[in-house]
Amino acid sequence: MLVHEIIQQDLIHHNHIVFLGEKPVTYGELSNTVANYRNFFFQQGIRPGENVGLCSKNCVEFIYSYLAITSLGAVIVPLNFQFVPREIAYILFNANIKKLITMTILDLNMELAQYGYQEEVSQLLITDISHAISQQSFPVLSMPQAFDENEVCTIIYTSGTTGNPKGAMLTHKNLVSNAQAFSKVFTYQHVDRILCVLPMYHCFAWTAAVLTPLLNGSSILILDNFSIRETITAIKDNALTVIFGIPNMFRLLAQRAQKEDFFHVKLFVSGGSSLPQEISEQFIKKIGKPVVEGYGLSEASPIVSLNPIHKVKYCSIGKPLPGIEVKIVNSDNQPLPLGEAGELIVRGPNVMYGYYRLPEETSKVLQNGWLHTGDIAYMDQEGYLFIVDRLKDMIVINGENIYPREIEELLYAYPAIAEAAVIGIPNKQHGTLVQAYLTANEGFIIDKKSVKSYLQKKLASYKIPKEFIIVDILPKSSTGKILKTNLRQQAMDMQTLI
Repeated sequence: MLVHEIIQQDLIHHNHIVFLGEKPVTYGELSNTVANYRNFFFQQGIRPGENVGLCSKNCVEFIYSYLAITSLGAVIVPLNFQFVPREIAYILFNANIKKLITMTILDLNMELAQYGYQEEVSQLLITDISHAISQQSFPVLSMPQAFDENEVCTIIYTSGTTGNPKGAMLTHKNLVSNAQAFSKVFTYQHVDRILCVLPMYHCFAWTAAVLTPLLNGSSILILDNFSIRETITAIKDNALTVIFGIPNMFRLLAQRAQKEDFFHVKLFVSGGSSLPQEISEQFIKKIGKPVVEGYGLSEASPIVSLNPIHKVKYCSIGKPLPGIEVKIVNSDNQPLPLGEAGELIVRGPNVMYGYYRLPEETSKVLQNGWLHTGDIAYMDQEGYLFIVDRLKDMIVINGENIYPREIEELLYAYPAIAEAAVIGIPNKQHGTLVQAYLTANEGFIIDKKSVKSYLQKKLASYKIPKEFIIVDILPKSSTGKILKTNLRQQAMDMQTLI
């Protein structure tokens, strides 16, 4: 099955509401609108195999555009709308994007020129697209060519430890199979009402809160951002039954919501980062229902495992979805016994095709059909998985992945800075904070405010360190590698003293 075919599965429920809200949309209207969008995009010259950017907050137009582009056999490249021009320009350059669907016209010329990108990028405003479709009809398009489920549907850019983002290529089969597997674990019905407040450009929100409900003929309530008061009201007033969120969201819900606000909810699912036991316990004590933690990564479309709703284990990422195999292996790729920690590797129809234009990176993570996640885990006697640590230095804040190397590269380019090390440290209020340790070049004095102002022009706000700590020397190994483990311990020790 192809991604866009999901909405054509159940013609019996043609008049069933798919998008809740002030202007409800039926499945029949969704199908017709996607067809109109497809005709419009074809008129704009978009053809099979072309990479098309999509930079938008959550909205119905995001879904219309995504499904229409992929129905043409083109490849959708979702972009984080919080990115600054430098970050967006890199993805446009790397993915050779010539058309960008966006909420607002972006000034990218200078940044694109710095990458040497000579192609003209045509920006298609979402408001202009909607207006054009409402004002005129475009020639009805027969599918230009046949394509199958094994062709690439989307490229999800995920930052790498080498600094530049990597594009994980996901096929139609990858995404649809993941939605089908998720549906087997939790039985969806047409009467179910799902909250989509997590950003759709993230694979987790797209697969779990959009594709899976569409596959099952359920209804979706779209919120363009998370506001605790508005979210609680939306859940209550719309009698929502399934809520997807990240740990910090559930922490706030446990603090601000009342049990009766979630009377209709039958399932809470947490992803994006590890769910602390403290939050789980607070939530079930206050709301009376558990939060089901899962695990995934963009390269796996993204859901790998989930806790069974009838038996949730604290701090566990649960069991693999149907059809997905996992193993815990040592450095020689040999399976380890239950209870022993090693790298978690994954195999299944959800595993990505590879990284875009990065054959060497692809061969490192895809070995003999197995995806090497880079995460350290173990499995208990009942088959539950537990993440112990990360091989990578990735920091996760409110579901957003932050890679220290990207920030460090920019810090090293700052004239006053000799060395830089960026880490994430636990914080009771925010979950995790980004902290940077800096040493100064001889003859220079580091001005923290100037450094922060410099980064604000080059990074999304959530990536900018909250603290800049100036030190004389950074801890290093005998080979000169900065010991971030020591820095984390120092930070924890300081918090303890405070």
